[in-house]
This record gives sequence, structure tokens and C-alpha cells, in this order.
Amino acid sequence: MDGPIYMLNLTRYLADVKYERTGAAVNSREPDGRYAPLGVLAAIGATLCFVADVVASPGHWHRVAVVGYPSRRSFVAMAARQDFRDWHHNKSVGMEQAVVLGTLPTRALPGPSSTSRILLETWRGQAPARVANGPVCEFEVEGTLVGDGRQWTGVRYTAIEPGTALPLDPTPPGYEPLLLEPTIERWR
Repeated sequence: MDGPIYMLNLTRYLADVKYERTGAAVNSREPDGRYAPLGVLAAIGATLCFVADVVASPGHWHRVAVVGYPSRRSFVAMAARQDFRDWHHNKSVGMEQAVVLGTLPTRALPGPSSTSRILLETWRGQAPARVANGPVCEFEVEGTLVGDGRQWTGVRYTAIEPGTALPLDPTPPGYEPLLLEPTIERWR
């Protein structure tokens, strides 16, 4: 089967980086946010579905993004493009760590949230009990393309109200919650 797939990207940035091209020291998030490969994504039929800054995370992540691809084949085709490789090289200079999970929605895709916060939970094994009320969407993890050795089986997005008390620390093994502030929500 080679249908749609949603790549979840977790990124942790270095404090700042000096870029050879300009010689300027800039915040490492800048190239990722400023120069997203939207043209490359459009050329292969992919869509930037979700981008969020991380407000709190036991794993100290900084940004989350989800790109929807029409097929696994289109994802592979993108990785082979020189314009994408050039963009990725510039982005990777500022990254400390990245995790990329191939995910599939278990039901419908998330709708636009009516709140300014999203709780993103990742886990291995059985889905954990919900820790927050609000509209929810779960994805199964098909595989980890880039990672840190951990394996995941599920991802859940829950729209929550600001100020909701969340048990973000300590977390049990195989579970990682991230409190997010979305900047883009265009699920398709």
C-alpha cells in the first residue's frame, strides 16, 4: 500500500550557529522557519500540515512540524531532489537532534483547533490514558525514519485550553508529552 503518510518531525536546535555563506551568527531556528522548502513540497504534491513551537517538553524539543505526503513514494522522490538536499543541508547545520516518524491517522485528520495549545503525546506500546480533555486525533506510527534509538507506536494531538495543568514531568518510560503552540494548522 502506498497511500498518504504524515511525517512528524521533532527538532531540537543548537543555541546559535555561524553560517559560512554569510558569516553571521544567527539563531539556529531561523533557517528552518524562514526557508521552509514549500516549493519542493508543492512540486511533489506534499503539504505542510502543522507547525508548532514547543512550550514545554521533557525532551527539550524546540519545534514540531508535520508534512503530509500523497504517498511514501513521493517522500522518497523528495529526498532525492537536489533542491531539497541543499535546503536540508542548511537546516541541519543548526540542528542538535531530529526525530522523523511516519504516521497514519487512525480516524479523520485533526480539524483546526479553537485553542492556542496542543498537547502532543508519543508512546510505545498501548495508548496511555488521556491526561487532558479536548478534541483529540490519534495516529499510529508506521516507522521511525530518523531517530534516537527509541521506537514509537502512537501519537496523539489534543487541543487544550491554556492554563490546563499537565503532568509533563516525570514521565514513564516509552511516553513523551510536548506542550505546543501552533503557528500553522492546515490538515488535509
